[in-house]
Amino acid sequence: MEGDHGARGGADDQIMQVSQGPMGLQDRLDSSSHTPSTIIESLPKSVKRRVNTLKQLQVKCAHIEAKFYEEVHDLERKYAALYQPLFDKRRDVVSGAVEPTDEECEWDSDREDEEELAEELKKKATVEEGKEEAGTEEDPKGIPEFWLTIFRSVDMLSDMLQEHDEPILKHLQDIKVKFSEPGEPMSFTLEFHFEPNSYFNNAVLTKVYKMKSEPDPADPFSFEGPEIVDCEGCDIDWNKGKDVTVKTIKKKQKHKGRGTVRTITKQVPNDSFFNFFNPIKVSSDGEMDEDSEFTLATDFEIGHFFRERIVPRAVLYFTGEALEDDESFEEEELEEGEKEDHEDDGDEDEEDFEPKA
Repeated sequence: MEGDHGARGGADDQIMQVSQGPMGLQDRLDSSSHTPSTIIESLPKSVKRRVNTLKQLQVKCAHIEAKFYEEVHDLERKYAALYQPLFDKRRDVVSGAVEPTDEECEWDSDREDEEELAEELKKKATVEEGKEEAGTEEDPKGIPEFWLTIFRSVDMLSDMLQEHDEPILKHLQDIKVKFSEPGEPMSFTLEFHFEPNSYFNNAVLTKVYKMKSEPDPADPFSFEGPEIVDCEGCDIDWNKGKDVTVKTIKKKQKHKGRGTVRTITKQVPNDSFFNFFNPIKVSSDGEMDEDSEFTLATDFEIGHFFRERIVPRAVLYFTGEALEDDESFEEEELEEGEKEDHEDDGDEDEEDFEPKA
């Protein structure tokens, strides 16, 4: 019996040792502060090795994801070619190069909008009849100030827009997005097409955004898809006295010895949308001050917004419908955030509440 008891006791001891193993590991995980370094440090060596294996697999996943985004870029290029004839027709209508047919001008409105419009037309009927006697109705060419209206309406663009930019942007006829060709480094180019004007001689102003779509060997787990890493503008061939990116100031200088005063003129940088085509360059060592980093990040965001929103949905930004969609989305996000805050406040109140006896 003692033998049996001893055998059972030994087996029981082994069971206890095995059961304490995972519990001991869990205790160490629970007692850690749950930062990546403390969690890894708390693991047994054998488990650390297995975790390293998972990291190797994760790096391979990142490289597969990079290939996925390369193929997405190829698809964007393919479908950009399909969209382009429609965008070319948009350009022709905006510039007045073609007049759309009656069928092309038809658009089904909501019944309520039609009724409101009919009522307004009735009220204005007598007024219009009087105007017809005075002269014929003005019929402007194309859609005047199409792109300028979009610039004024979109906060991200209106922040860059200055009063002296507006007469120039009235000559903007089209904005195109061009994707890099197969085999070339990933990039996209924004092309701003202008009609002949008195401000500069360029027919097209360009901005190239260079992209990176591969994991960083030093930090492969930070990869989340393609990112803009640099951009290049273009030289604007301004006509004399028309460069809105600089302004001339006069300064008085006094001679130390003779006391005479002279006036000198000097050109200094001036706020303008057209500074968009002269961006800050990314330094070779990657070191930049905080202001430059912010300016460059904003530039990248604007370039991405042109590509993803403005160019594909231009008419909806002209009419304001896209702006309403953007605002509704922001409001929904805000409302959800406020709801969570209120719920959190409620939980805190419940925890702090102590009923009176």
